[in-house]
Order: sequence, then C-alpha cells, then structure tokens
Amino acid sequence: MTVTPGTRRRPRRGTLERPVDGRLYRSVMLVVALPLLALAFGVARPGALPQPPLPPSFDGAAAAQLATELATQVPSRQPGTASASEAAQWFDAQLQPYHLPISSDTWWQTIPGLGRVRLQNVWAVAPGRSRAAIVVMAHRDDTGVGPGADDDAAGTAALVELAREYANVGAGGRPVGSAQTLVFLSTDGGAYGGVGAARFAARPPFPIVAVVNLTAIGGHKPPRVVITGDSPRSPSAAFLETVRRRVLEQTGVAPRRSSLLDQLVDLAFPLTLYEQGPFVARGIPAVTLTRAGERPPAAFTDRPNGLDVPRLTALGRAAQEIVGSLDQGEALPEGASTYLWTGARAVRGWTIELLLFALLLPPAVAAVDLFAFCRRRGLALGPALHALRARLGLWLFVGAAFYVFRWLGAWPTGVARPPDPATPVAGDWPVLALIALALLSLTAWTVARHGIVRRRAVSDADCVAGETVALLGLVIVALLVLATNPFALIFVLPALHAWIWLPRLRRAPAAARAAVFALGLLGPALLVASVAVRLQLGFDAPWYLILLAAVGWISPTAVLVTLAAGACAAQLAAAAAGRYAPYVAPRERPTLGPIRATIRGAARAARERRRVSTARHRAFGG
Repeated sequence: MTVTPGTRRRPRRGTLERPVDGRLYRSVMLVVALPLLALAFGVARPGALPQPPLPPSFDGAAAAQLATELATQVPSRQPGTASASEAAQWFDAQLQPYHLPISSDTWWQTIPGLGRVRLQNVWAVAPGRSRAAIVVMAHRDDTGVGPGADDDAAGTAALVELAREYANVGAGGRPVGSAQTLVFLSTDGGAYGGVGAARFAARPPFPIVAVVNLTAIGGHKPPRVVITGDSPRSPSAAFLETVRRRVLEQTGVAPRRSSLLDQLVDLAFPLTLYEQGPFVARGIPAVTLTRAGERPPAAFTDRPNGLDVPRLTALGRAAQEIVGSLDQGEALPEGASTYLWTGARAVRGWTIELLLFALLLPPAVAAVDLFAFCRRRGLALGPALHALRARLGLWLFVGAAFYVFRWLGAWPTGVARPPDPATPVAGDWPVLALIALALLSLTAWTVARHGIVRRRAVSDADCVAGETVALLGLVIVALLVLATNPFALIFVLPALHAWIWLPRLRRAPAAARAAVFALGLLGPALLVASVAVRLQLGFDAPWYLILLAAVGWISPTAVLVTLAAGACAAQLAAAAAGRYAPYVAPRERPTLGPIRATIRGAARAARERRRVSTARHRAFGG
C-alpha cells in the first residue's frame, strides 16, 4: 500500500500506540442486547387491592384544627426538650376519649447537633382479628425553629383523626373489630432522620403488614409518594399500585414520584429523609404520603395559616382508603422487592441488575486483554503495581486519619441516620478540623510521592503498564460494588468505559485526555449533584456526604471501596496528565529516606530564603 507523503498512518493494532483492542470491546458490547431484551419483557403492570366498601369519612377541617392547636400550643417540639414531652402528652390526651390501648417507648439517643437526648414513641392500637398490624404513622417533633404546622403537626393531627374513625365506638363501648390490627404511631426524632421510625422498625411489638407514613400533607403542592428505603429495596408493587389508585381517586391527580433516574440513584445510594426508609429496608411494604419535596418545607413558611384544608382532607381520605384496602384481609401485599416505578408499571430490579452487569463486561474484558498484552510484550508490571500500592496506602492513611478525627470528636457523631439538611450540623463545616485533615494528608502525600515522582524519562511501556494495573484495580473495585449493591455500578461504569481508552490517547492533545478523564467522573458527579439538588444543599453537598460517613450512615466498607477507587483514579489521572512514573527501583532511590529528605529539603529552602533576604537587605544599604 502506497502512503502519501505527509499523511499520518494510523498506529497498528496490538502496538504500544494501540494497546486496547477496540474490536473486542465492541464485540462484548453486543452482550448488552440480551439484558435489554429482558428489560423490555420485565415490565409488569401490578394489580391493586380492592377499594373499601364504605366511603371515607375523614374530617379534614377537624384535623386542620388539631394541627393548628398543636402548632400554636407547642410550636417548638425539638427532641429532648420539655416541649417535646408536652407534645407527647398532647397526643396521648387527644386519643384518651377513644378508649384505645396506648403504649409508649422511651429511650436515650445521641443525635448529631443535639447530643444525647430523651426520645419517646407513642402509639394507640385498634385490635383486629389478626395480630398482624397495619401501621399509620407521623412524627410529631420539629427542629425547634418554627411551629411546624405542616411538618408535621398536620400529619399528627391526621393520625388522631384516623384513630377516631377506626375506633368507632358503638353503643356497647367497644370498637368495631377490623381484620388487621391497626396501629397509630406517633414517632419522635422524625425531623432528624427518622430516628423514632428506625427504633420502632427494629423492635416492633406486632408483626407489621404495611406502613403508611403521613408527613407534610397539608401543603399546596400536588400529592407525592416516597418509596425510598434505607437499603436498595422497594415496597411491594401491588401495594404501590393500591396507593396510587386511592390517591388518584381522592385527589383527582396521580401522585408524583421521583424520576426513573432519581429512583435508580436511590437504589444505588439509598438515602431518604422520610420515615418509610427503615421499614422498606426490612422488607416491609411502606410509603410516605406527602405534599413536600425531597426536603420538608422550610420552617419559616410552615405556619398554621398555610394549611390547605381541602388538600389535607383529600390526602387524609386517601390514607383512610389505603388502610381500608389493606384491611380487607385478602391478598395482602408481599414484602419489599426491587424495581423502578413508572406510571402504573414497574420495571423489575433484577433486569436492571443484569443490564448493569452486562455493561461491566466490555471494559472488564478489555482490561484483562490489556493485561494479557502487557504479559505478551514483557512489560514490567511490578513497578506499576508498587506505584498503585503507594497511592492506595496514601488514600487508606487519609481514611484512617478521618476515623481518628471522628474518635477525637472533630466531626459530629451520633445515631447512624441521615441528618436533617435544615439543621446547622448539615451546613456548618468544621473548618479547622478539615484544614488539619488536609494538612495531614498533604504531609502524607509529600512522603509518599518520593516513591512515585519522575526521576527519569518514562517510556510508553511504563505508562501502559501503569494504566493497565490501575484499570484492573478499578475492575476489582467494580466487582466489590457488584457484590454489595449492583445498582451502585452506575457510579463506576462511566469511569470504566471512558478510562479504558486512556492507553490509546497518550499521543493525543492534553485537552482530549483531560476531557476523557473528566467523562469518567460523571458517576461521582451524579451522586454529588443528586444530593445537592434534591436536598437543596448546594455547595454543602460534599460536606453532607462526609457527615454521612462520620455518623456511620455510609459504612466503613463503602468508604474503603471508595478509597480504593480513588487510588486507581489517581494513578490514571497522573497518566492522563503525563505525570505518571513507575515506582522507583532501589538503585534510583535517594540516599535519604522520604521523611529525612523532606525535612532536609525544607531546611535548605528556609536557609535559601534567609540568604536571599540578607542579600537584599545589604544591597539596599541595610
């Protein structure tokens, strides 16, 4: 073949310029077609439980009056305060005329930003023919900033009104029996991550069939159903379809829900501020009915004159209808499963997991093939592995320092629940502690860099070896993620699919390499953006994620996997920036160790600054 002078030939496949086999990657990509087919056939249309025979009689005006009374008499209901105890007594007093057995659970809990406080759950029971319980719940506390008329005096008042309806005291003074036991639960600590709900879910006095949580139901926005759990699970599809239909029948509009992308993020990183979460995580069908967004309404706008009585009535009657459908005693919803909910249809979770696994295969196979290429060409992988080990050691040191700072009390600590974004602890960055951690990390990096700094020209073979080891490390991270929560692969897959091409871009312009590397960061960026936008945290989102790790909501195992991913990303970033170097050989190491070399270098720099200062002083006639 004749090559025109001045033209640039494309590098031959299988050389150091094209070490990644693009045809193999594309061939394996065809495997994704099968999960897509399964996804198409995995869409189900669940049926709903039958409608109750009697029309709802929920009195919204009476509930609004009770909400106004609670918000006016006890406007500050922050957990652990005397006002919180007064609110619990108020709830107890409202239920006394209905002659329902009332129980309570009191305990002490450490809450981030509040310290160790006394909490109390209170519930009334309408006994049924079955001991299995349908729980209707609302939290009665607030953050202490405002009266909390909608969040959640309205839900608490609706709870009292529903208890009155289901008590239904007859001439004999006994409540009319229901098929299921009905529990009307008023939780404490709901404004601080659902602490009371987590307590009740962990030690329920009854076997629980389903849970309906009422939060901020008296606002002006359209109704919404929240289904996110504390683990990658979803409530029963039949239960959700029942909720959707009852809300549609009573309000005239289908309830809003999170978008498909937001639902996928919720499965990948389960995080909810509402109280259905602990129950869903335990396989109990549970939902929250609300008119608020992902974040409850602002305290300064949450006043009694803002309650919308017709909308409160509509959602209260929808809750009553949902309980009535569940109380039919036939075909009760099964436990929690996993799926994405769209309209009246549900996309089964196993089909999504299969698709994510299939999307993992192409970059994983390409990375293994890249490793085989390095072995065939005799490329030295040992120094690259040692370089990755040095970076991993640095990241693990930073993680260990983070937990040492936690043990020393530098970060807010307490119960492992998501803190309320409206509380100061979610926005007040501990600046001094973060600076101290940053300085400690910088010192560790200064020491670690002596083994991975460039001391000579680095060949293409060395760069390919370094990228290969980092990509294989990232594949191992992806497999760990797959073993713990397959949905969390959405945070890793962009990096694998983008960075697998970095070995072919060493001769490309720096801007192109930087763009490809940035493309791989879309996964973590999606998580941060979701927390920032949906919880209205803005630039406080990174600190909120750190706070979740500090309180234990993000497990140490997840933190460890994240640090390992960070080490792999750091090595690939160095390669993309043209700064990568394999770990230095013994003969290339300086005579001084890294700590002594750092101290001596700092001393020399200080002496040089003093010499220059003295020379300038003398030059100007000092």
